[in-house]
Amino acid sequence: MAAAYPKAPTAWRLAWGCWSAFWDYETPKVIVVRNRRLGVVYRTVQLLILLYFVWYVFIVQKSYQDSETGPESSVITKVKGITESEHKVWDVEEYVKPPEGGSVFSIITRIEVTPFQALGACPESIRVPNATCHSDADCTPGELEMLGNGARTGRCVPYYHGATKTCEVSGWCPVEDGASASHFLGKMAPNFTILIKNSIHYPKFQFSKGNIAHREDDYLKRCTFDQGSNPYCPIFRLGFIVEQAGENFTELAHRGGVLGVIINWDCDLDLPASQCNPKYSFRRLDPKHIPASTGYNFRFAKYYNTNSTTTRTLIKAYGIRIDVIVHGQAGKFSLIPTIINLATALTSIGVGSFLCDWILLTFMNKNKVYSHKKFDKIVDAPDQHTGQGLPTSESPHQDSTPTDPKGLAQL
Repeated sequence: MAAAYPKAPTAWRLAWGCWSAFWDYETPKVIVVRNRRLGVVYRTVQLLILLYFVWYVFIVQKSYQDSETGPESSVITKVKGITESEHKVWDVEEYVKPPEGGSVFSIITRIEVTPFQALGACPESIRVPNATCHSDADCTPGELEMLGNGARTGRCVPYYHGATKTCEVSGWCPVEDGASASHFLGKMAPNFTILIKNSIHYPKFQFSKGNIAHREDDYLKRCTFDQGSNPYCPIFRLGFIVEQAGENFTELAHRGGVLGVIINWDCDLDLPASQCNPKYSFRRLDPKHIPASTGYNFRFAKYYNTNSTTTRTLIKAYGIRIDVIVHGQAGKFSLIPTIINLATALTSIGVGSFLCDWILLTFMNKNKVYSHKKFDKIVDAPDQHTGQGLPTSESPHQDSTPTDPKGLAQL
């Protein structure tokens, strides 16, 4: 037990230091440094921080608002117009696919038709890999080529034209490139009109709005879209959409393509609802500069039953696909984000003091003088009359701070 007594004062001193530190109070020490260059740096940093928060954070980003992105949206489309090819007049029911009027639809502008196909045997397309042959030995009976048009019969037969031979297949004959004819439907297509009805809802703010004006007359029957004069008449000419997307209509109609109609609803709900208006933009979505994947086409068939024989007309359709894309953001004043951003702004202003302190302590000639003036360390012993605390042999001690004869005023 006697060996433990010498350690008691040290342990008691540590315990008392931890306890007293819990009740200590720290306050910053203010020192005025008369240095014009340093003052300019300090005020410049404060000004830049203030401008950043006032202009960018609060005015541009509107960080004082609670926001919601991605509105709930509904899109209904309707296409009107007629056109003609070499031997036929086409109406909406034939050139719009699918006909339901959703947010994604296609307008056919060119077709390659293979008429009167029937189940039978015929030469395989020369475009199919390993379809060419010289004798029957080159064609394996029953073989199915995934990119082909049917099952091989084992015969090598002359192609539809020329001296080439291909393997015979059992399927819908003749195959597509054996007897197809091309028809262009894009002569009057630029004048097709497209009605795009869109309504959005922001559930957080219980705000809803549509892109058609609330009018009881039949103005939709005689208006077309104009951002300046008719922003709430969402009837667009197909030629206008293609032009706004920066495309050539004739080229697009021949090869096909995908165009996006982007409707943006950015709404500041601190303003009247009349200030929340849709903004339209148009651009091409498919990569037209990559030859392997440019263009847009699809196939469908029309079936007929004549004299108990089933035939079909195969149509490869090239067209302009329209994707209506709706996005946006709504914001409204809220106290919580306002307080958070104000607190962040006030805290960030202290960066100027930190920067200037670092310059003084690192680069100024009298940095040691500044360091001694800025940091004072005072160690105060407990009251000895209470009979507690440090042993009575220890007296209060205070670190003296060296002073500079000329003072900080010359920093």
